[in-house]
Amino acid sequence: MNKHLIACAFSLPLLAAPWLCAAADASRATFGTMPDGRKVEVVTLDDGHGFTARVISLGASLQSLMLPDRHGKLADVVVAYPDLHDYLAKPQYFGATVGRFANRIAKGRFTLDGKAYQLTLNDGPNSLHGGAKGFDKVVWQVVKVVKSPEPSVTLRYVSPDGDQGYPGTLTATATYTLRAGHELDIDYSATTDKPTIVNLSNHTYWNLGGEGSGSVYDDVLTIPGDSTTPVDDTLIPTGEFRAVAGTDYDFRQGKPIGRDIRDGREQQLLRGHGYDMNWVISRSKAAAPRLVAKVADPHSGRLLTLYSAQPGLQFYSGNFLDGTSVGKSGRIYRQGDAFVLEPQMFPDTPNHPAFGSARLAPGQIYRNHIVYRFSVAGDAVH
Repeated sequence: MNKHLIACAFSLPLLAAPWLCAAADASRATFGTMPDGRKVEVVTLDDGHGFTARVISLGASLQSLMLPDRHGKLADVVVAYPDLHDYLAKPQYFGATVGRFANRIAKGRFTLDGKAYQLTLNDGPNSLHGGAKGFDKVVWQVVKVVKSPEPSVTLRYVSPDGDQGYPGTLTATATYTLRAGHELDIDYSATTDKPTIVNLSNHTYWNLGGEGSGSVYDDVLTIPGDSTTPVDDTLIPTGEFRAVAGTDYDFRQGKPIGRDIRDGREQQLLRGHGYDMNWVISRSKAAAPRLVAKVADPHSGRLLTLYSAQPGLQFYSGNFLDGTSVGKSGRIYRQGDAFVLEPQMFPDTPNHPAFGSARLAPGQIYRNHIVYRFSVAGDAVH
């Protein structure tokens, strides 16, 4: 008998429910087959108490996360597709790892060490989330699965020199881990064989009421950023740092996502068809993950607290969900049915010296450690 189960059994009251002794686990299966015959894997991480995550190797993507509400009822809070066919038919970055450079690069151009580079364009005149075939559209290799006590999966992708126009062979890894206390960690890392730029993030669409349950506009969002990087009409930063005080972008005290989203006075809201903006958490990367956002769903009682060391946070209010995507629940996803929070470098950083540097050189290790801590109303969150 498993040592964990023996220890647990002797520590519980006589009439305790047997599922309380369940051990953490991780399992692998096939999610589908790509047109070229390659298998896409799905790894299910389970803490033994109903908190489970499913990660697929296409895009190293979070496909599902089961969480209890204030009454203990479980729901899947990740907006995503039910099968591989839908991921390929209408890509939406659902749950995906985005890179090499998350967010936008103006005209797909940047200069590094005196040399100009041209990336593939996939967002009007710009390059978005790595270009036409970014990290969300490739099959990653599952290289390690850990079953207990904290189940995890590590995936790896080797992006060749010149991929989408980026210099250097980049080896990227993504590790998803379930930790005690309903915590999901995503740890991104990357190395290169010659200077390049890197900015990896996760693009999960969240609905804390449960995917397919409707609008997230009642969710109360807090972002501890006192400025944003405003954008032009192609959603490229102008280079300015603009204070949020007195604007619809002030979430420092927490407010419902939908409170000001229809405010026609804000040009930035009009350009993004809702919130699609980078908040300045700090002017440089922190030494360790710290609070970058909180979201509370008043209906389910679920609370998401997000931590990262990255200087920026892109908040997107699901503006382009247009009712043509059908989710795992069999319901359509409409505008405002999910939100996205992406800790990252500022958009278009390579073209704005004041934004810092996204340069990665041989011998260096890029890291973005993202922590999602979940609780319900009344629980202590630190």
